[in-house]
Amino acid sequence: MENFPDYYYDINLFSVTLRLILAVILGGIIGLERGANKHPAGFRTHILVCVGAALSMMTNQYVYEYISTTTDPTRLGAQVITGVGFLGVGTILFTGRHKIKGLTTAAGLWTSACTGLAIGIGFYAGAVIAELFVFISLSILPKVENYFYNRSRIMDLYIELNSISRMREFISFVKSQDILVYETHLSKLEDVIASGGIGCHMSIKIPKCISHDEVIEILNQESGVLLIEEI
Repeated sequence: MENFPDYYYDINLFSVTLRLILAVILGGIIGLERGANKHPAGFRTHILVCVGAALSMMTNQYVYEYISTTTDPTRLGAQVITGVGFLGVGTILFTGRHKIKGLTTAAGLWTSACTGLAIGIGFYAGAVIAELFVFISLSILPKVENYFYNRSRIMDLYIELNSISRMREFISFVKSQDILVYETHLSKLEDVIASGGIGCHMSIKIPKCISHDEVIEILNQESGVLLIEEI
């Protein structure tokens, strides 16, 4: 792309249109994957972030080239990265069961903004190559991640028991299955407390010869267990 004519990099009607179209396409690619998987920030949100970041960077370049060369051409870009950080926080949720959701979506929004900044300043190669890696990370790497996570011997569980008196018996049952209990702590969930039950979180190490699903199935058979799931 170094051999592109200068008008691809200058601020003119052609380059502005090209950069905004690229921002829509590349931001939309990230957003489609997030939206298809029912995440908070989807197709339109990522497009708006990417287009806004690109416009911000082009505005900075326009000011630098046509108004004052003493200005910092990266100032607006720095503000965009900071601002999108606050936007990403809104997609992160911490549930009562100690599940954290939205981190990948927040990272996707931030990356979408960075892609827009690269497009806005005319760094086409960086934006396109980065987009390729982002797409691979979101669509292909989760399969690799799940492959290794499902074979890990460490599990974090959320369990609901029908009474607090069942806690000691349940832990004894877990240990009787050759499962090592690392940590347990009670959870303050109003819906469980109201029903007379108790929620707890447990970190365990399972034997090599058993899968995660089999562990949950075995522990779910213990009397007094209302709910058990991996977190």
